[in-house]
Amino acid sequence: MAYFMGLDVGGTSVKGLIIDETGKIICEDSTPTLIGEELADCIISLADTLVRASGKVYSQIAGAGVCCPGVINPDDGSVVFAGNLELRDYPLRDILVKKLKIPVKVCNDANGAALGEAKFGAGKGYNDSVLVTLGTGVGGGIILGGKIFEGNKGAGAEVGHMVIEQGGAKCSCGRRGCFEAYCSARALTNRTKWAMEEDTGSDMWKTYTNDTADGRTPFEYMDSDRTARQVVDWYLKYLACGLTNLANIFRPEIIMIGGGVAAQGTRLTAPLQKLFDKELFGGSGYAPVKIECATLGNRAGAYGGAALLME
Repeated sequence: MAYFMGLDVGGTSVKGLIIDETGKIICEDSTPTLIGEELADCIISLADTLVRASGKVYSQIAGAGVCCPGVINPDDGSVVFAGNLELRDYPLRDILVKKLKIPVKVCNDANGAALGEAKFGAGKGYNDSVLVTLGTGVGGGIILGGKIFEGNKGAGAEVGHMVIEQGGAKCSCGRRGCFEAYCSARALTNRTKWAMEEDTGSDMWKTYTNDTADGRTPFEYMDSDRTARQVVDWYLKYLACGLTNLANIFRPEIIMIGGGVAAQGTRLTAPLQKLFDKELFGGSGYAPVKIECATLGNRAGAYGGAALLME
């Protein structure tokens, strides 16, 4: 039986696990993220903790995969740039190989999460899949033929920054009308609060205030309140547009929705699938594309790290 380590670097913590070749978790843990040149130190410390907890030794671990924010050089596993981690041209893989003395691979965190879902989550059994995460921003990864689509020099696919409304709302990237500006959880929350202010008689005010309303609010009231329904319809329209663009380019077998908004489950995916099928080039009769919620949650990146060694 082979064992694989996966490590997912987040803004506040590094999550890690060791799994066997079937995806069974042997152990898992996390540690606070250290930024800058100290990043490798916290990863190594967590790796040591995981190996001890697994009851194994490093020679029994087939390798470690690390999912890290930013641009990752696919040739040498270095972090080309990760502003939130204060890193530039950081030889992460070389440091880890030297210290851990096992094979190490490094990839972008969104790509890693997509691979984790493809190998062990909602995308299991499909060769071609896309993960779109709807959180503070809109991110994602693309899996083609079971492998990560890295893009030119590992720049990856910034799915949140394709324009879906020319000249529309300003995005954090500086452009206008980006997918992220309309379909992030933040955008949904802002739209909800705006709608509540426009309709002071909305049922949403029964439970929420302008301070407490968030992306869950309109979904909770969509069946009983016209304004809430309008917010959900607005959101689904733009989300279907962005997903259709991705599907028309890559024609995956499945698009998986992750992030906080995915907690809505079929209340999100069922109406979304109907809108999407109407917009999909050629319709859904030939080469259909499923839309489902991701299933691995915050373990997706760590699973994806481990899966890097299985490619």
